[in-house]
Amino acid sequence: MTTHVLILCTHNSARSVLSEGMLNHLAAKLGKDVKAHSAGSAPSGRLNPFALEALTNAGVDISGYRSKSWDEFTTPEAPPLSIVITVCDSAAAEQCPVFFGASSDDGPPVKVHWGYPDPSNAEGGDEGKRRAFELTRQALGYRMLQLLQLPLEQLSKAELLAALNAIAKT
Repeated sequence: MTTHVLILCTHNSARSVLSEGMLNHLAAKLGKDVKAHSAGSAPSGRLNPFALEALTNAGVDISGYRSKSWDEFTTPEAPPLSIVITVCDSAAAEQCPVFFGASSDDGPPVKVHWGYPDPSNAEGGDEGKRRAFELTRQALGYRMLQLLQLPLEQLSKAELLAALNAIAKT
């Protein structure tokens, strides 16, 4: 059964999109039955071109990606979510969304916070932003790879939460 992971940020234009792209890309490469989705509490309606560039340069297929509202994941047609990850930067006083959305048959999804600074705020002009987006993509990719190494089908919700929180500390 597919493990559906929702990655949230406020605007769904950069970090959550990088996360979605990397998790789907790595899951496909490793043959894991995991599907990532991303959304925002206040979506910008556009994807950051530096995020798309970083994903494309890493060989990630970005076709079909778009900035979308988390409301899409609260309907009966939404995929059954197992994990919800927020990637906003609460350390920078950024308002992180709190998802109260749909539950799967086995209850609400496990929720974890993996905060990253917004690479859109990087200094150094376009080159500085490119570097920041690439570093953020790599860091998120590393965590997504760790997530994919977990025996997702075998862990209880408490064990999964503990494992995801341990990844957050890496």
